[in-house]
Amino acid sequence: VQLVESGGGLVQPGGSLRLSCAASGRPSSNYVMGWFRQTPGKEREFVAAITWSGGTTYYADSVKGRFTTSRDNAKNTVLLQMNSLKPEDTAVYYCAADEALVVITTRPLYISYWGQGTQVTVSS
Repeated sequence: VQLVESGGGLVQPGGSLRLSCAASGRPSSNYVMGWFRQTPGKEREFVAAITWSGGTTYYADSVKGRFTTSRDNAKNTVLLQMNSLKPEDTAVYYCAADEALVVITTRPLYISYWGQGTQVTVSS
């Protein structure tokens, strides 16, 4: 499975962006797709996840109520809609895939597949 993110950019505080993660090679229905972000000098941080089959979602407390993840099975694409963006949301955002939810949410070092990342900058 190869993952390619797109949709990053520069946005003002309070604005919105939508990230896409295109998966080449059909992910198994058992897969969980995750979103992470990372800033220089910090560890990669879990943002959100969605199960490929049932569409169950999970969010970090820091983004709950502002970010929404969804999937389009027909297009093998996962989306991250980011609203009410704050300067502290500035980071490189990564898409990830693994068969285990616990790996996605708590053990990112063991994740099977990663995208290349896309920069999101929230600044006036």
